[in-house]
Amino acid sequence: QVQLVESGGGLVQAGGSLRLSCAASGLTFSRNAMGWFRQAPGKEREFVAAISWSGGMTYYADSVKGRFTISRDNAKNTVYLRMNSLKPEETAAYYCAASGTLLNFASPDYDYWGQGTQVTVSS
Repeated sequence: QVQLVESGGGLVQAGGSLRLSCAASGLTFSRNAMGWFRQAPGKEREFVAAISWSGGMTYYADSVKGRFTISRDNAKNTVYLRMNSLKPEETAAYYCAASGTLLNFASPDYDYWGQGTQVTVSS
C-alpha cells in the first residue's frame, strides 16, 4: 500500500530553519505531484507548497514565498521542504501528500497523505 512518511520536524527558535522530508513507497513516485500542507490546532489544513512530478514546477503559498523551498529526489522517492526564517505562527503539524492526477496543486484533494510531523517554533 501507499505510504508517505514525514520526518525532520522538531522544536526551533523563531528565525531558525528546518528541513522536512517525506519518503514515499507503494506508488510510482516520479509520476506524482507532491504537496506540503500544515494544520495548526483549531485551524483548517492549509496549503504550503507543491512540486510537479518532474520537479520542473513549484508552487508556494504567499505566506512562505521566499522562505520555503520544496524539492524532490525521484531516485530516492523523497520530497523535501526547506523552511527558513520560521515564525511562531507557523507552529503546526506538517503533512505531505501525493497525487497522480491533481491539476490544482494547492487543492487539498490529494490521493494520499502522510501522518504528519510536528514543527514547533518558539518565540
